[in-house]
Amino acid sequence: MNAYPLKLSFKLIAVSPQVKITDAQDRLILYVRQKALALKEDVKVFADEAQQQQLYQIKADRIIDWSAAYTVTRPDGSQVGAIRRQGRKSLWRATYHILDSVGNEVGLMHEETPWKKLVDGLVPFAGYFVNPAYLIDLRGQTMLYLKKERSLVEGRFTLEQRGAVTDADETLLLPSLIMMLMLERARG
Repeated sequence: MNAYPLKLSFKLIAVSPQVKITDAQDRLILYVRQKALALKEDVKVFADEAQQQQLYQIKADRIIDWSAAYTVTRPDGSQVGAIRRQGRKSLWRATYHILDSVGNEVGLMHEETPWKKLVDGLVPFAGYFVNPAYLIDLRGQTMLYLKKERSLVEGRFTLEQRGAVTDADETLLLPSLIMMLMLERARG
């Protein structure tokens, strides 16, 4: 298990978005690279910045993002789980369902305060100043809390532990959380 809080950072303007995740001792634990200009989302998660050790691949099940599912697999092809965006409810509050390796819903990622998404939708560039926070629930308990930090040139988030997170939980939650951030990054 990693030492919390984790720090997530990515450049807001990039041809091929990249995310760095470091632990409380500032050690790199995950490096993420998204395939540029792909019709369907295709995200690779590595253990190192040199991209030598791939840990996961996250792929969309369809081209259109509305209620799409994003499957997380290991390099050997075995499925870790998936996340699915909740279509209609996501207009008001960013909501994603976390699915286990056989497709059962085991958790939820959602915005803590829905009014922030409303303000962000009504006021251009509000996402750079109105910083959303997300609750990550697993088996009915809030396990993680993700908060966006103020920044104009890169997206910075802090991930705090709120419940007992096992290694198996992290294997499902961290890639799911990364995909949610990649989808929500357009908000600033």
